[in-house]
Amino acid sequence: MITLHQLKEILSGNQNVAEWHQALCDILPDYEINTTHRIAAFLAQCAHESNNFKAIKENLNYKSASLRRVFPKYFKTDEMAETYAHNQEMIANRVYANRMGNGDEESGDGFKYCGRGLIQLTGHDNYQAFADSMEGSIDELPEYLATFEGAVQSACWFWETNNLNVLADAQDILGLTKRINGGTIGLEDRIKHYKHALEVLGE
Repeated sequence: MITLHQLKEILSGNQNVAEWHQALCDILPDYEINTTHRIAAFLAQCAHESNNFKAIKENLNYKSASLRRVFPKYFKTDEMAETYAHNQEMIANRVYANRMGNGDEESGDGFKYCGRGLIQLTGHDNYQAFADSMEGSIDELPEYLATFEGAVQSACWFWETNNLNVLADAQDILGLTKRINGGTIGLEDRIKHYKHALEVLGE
């Protein structure tokens, strides 16, 4: 298993390494993330997704121009974008409405089930599936996902659900990235994190 000293090297600049280390040591073995390549791949993907384990809730604080560029389908005019700009709750409720098991914009599901955890769990259906895996309540998840344990466990659940240990064993960072991201965004950074983690872990 990874030592606290090793994790400090991998998560350089993180102020909560001890808490993350405890959560990782408690939870990773339950999901068989228990070899050097699996641990390195997991930490690399999570570090990219969460800005080195510092951002465990999705940031939707967009200005109007960014809304028009990133979500053109949902913000077709400058006027509409101005109405929503910098209001994370309104933005989430619009862009995540009527998909991933969420209700319409007025339901508030988009914000309630916005991205949380190290590999951001998003949408009612994913929240429900994770809650079911723990035999818990979906209503308790937003609070749990804000904890070190919840952020780690949700990422481990996603990892297991998508059979990512197989790709980690093959050292297939491209495949892992596509499975997690849906594309190849941040591939170079993910590879950089992976190589660094392997170096620190002594591979």
